[in-house]
Amino acid sequence: MLDSLSTRLQSIFDRLGGHGRLTEENIQEALREVRVALLEGDVNFKVVRTFIDRVREKAVGQDVLKSLTPAQQVVKVVHDELTELLGGSGHRLAPAPHPPTVIMLIGLQGSGKTTTAAKLARWYGKQGQHPLLAAADTNRPAAQEQLRTLGGQIAVDVVGAPGQTPLEICRQARAEAATRGLTPLVLDTAGRLHIDEPMLEELKAIRKEVGPHHVLLVVDAMTGQDAVTVADRFNKAVGIDAVILTKLDGDARGGAALSVRGVTGRPIAFAGTGEKTDALEPFHPDRLASRILGMGDVLSLVERAQATVDQTKAEELVRKLRENAFTLDDFREQLRQVRQLGPLDQVLGMLPFGKMLKAAPKDLTGESADLGRFDAIITSMTPAERMNPDTINGSRRQRIARGSGTTVQDVNRLLKQYAQLRKMMKQFKGMEGKLRLPTPRG
Repeated sequence: MLDSLSTRLQSIFDRLGGHGRLTEENIQEALREVRVALLEGDVNFKVVRTFIDRVREKAVGQDVLKSLTPAQQVVKVVHDELTELLGGSGHRLAPAPHPPTVIMLIGLQGSGKTTTAAKLARWYGKQGQHPLLAAADTNRPAAQEQLRTLGGQIAVDVVGAPGQTPLEICRQARAEAATRGLTPLVLDTAGRLHIDEPMLEELKAIRKEVGPHHVLLVVDAMTGQDAVTVADRFNKAVGIDAVILTKLDGDARGGAALSVRGVTGRPIAFAGTGEKTDALEPFHPDRLASRILGMGDVLSLVERAQATVDQTKAEELVRKLRENAFTLDDFREQLRQVRQLGPLDQVLGMLPFGKMLKAAPKDLTGESADLGRFDAIITSMTPAERMNPDTINGSRRQRIARGSGTTVQDVNRLLKQYAQLRKMMKQFKGMEGKLRLPTPRG
């Protein structure tokens, strides 16, 4: 998502940087293209108009035009305004003065609300808290069972049984959370295919009776401008404190992410980036603005790596590199850790100039597939073969290819890349003093 918009904007600013000196006319022409790019990216037209006006006011100032790098200054202005448009410094959910902190999720059916409830509970659990889930969606068949299944996967209890009303479930969950000292309490309320009065009245009753500290609207970013309309209507009818955008990893144009705050005045608190329960991240406006403009998002990549990479295994790898004992088993472990970081296009999007690496989508798709193939190939080898790949002759390669469902060419490519990696590691070993590799603990 947002890749198309990002490519368009980067192209515009690349051309702008080709001018030796910027004039007000250069900037006006570039802003007209930015306006078209935003509109084609499904950004709300009122939001676009306000955004362009703010950028124009700052970009044609004398400080920009007379600077040594005027094009870069314009990009900085656009970055700052994009950050502000997306929510400025970001929005974090403050804990209640007296636990439990109650978080009420609302939204249309199909927006991913139930899955988001589990994701949110898992995220808080990772922060050292002890959440509780309330299955208050009695309208959609199997919604309660779905939440119980997800709760079991993340080891979080779920309150709510068939036959209870949504309000009864929320009351019971709040009382149980208070008694057991659990926080936050996440309420998964019912949705509809369309906004209707019975749903709104139910949500209003729960809000009035239970008194949630945060009301979060779950919006499917794939629905484009409909997401903005839904957010506006829920905000006016029920009142929301923030938004959770789901399916930000999808193929939609992404205008909802840039429009929601501008239309509702409410910030985006979290973003869903996949289907699994760990695919939820706090929303950082400045980081998304940087990614849109091709500046990367190294901070998010580092945080993701810290959450997925095993520190002990990393230190063991350093030791093996020192001792030139890097085997195919170690190679497979590294491939698996890379895959845990997420799809390669997402990872590359977090790197500065990652757009150049993403320019060949066929190659990128092949690389993603190779990670899985290589894992299967190494698994099909015997322990002795993994320890000493030099013993893998032609007949063994055929056997390994059959066992892994790949081709002999795939096996050859893996062994070639592994040999190149070993060669490179030997070169690094010779530079160890200069690189100052860390000493493993113990």
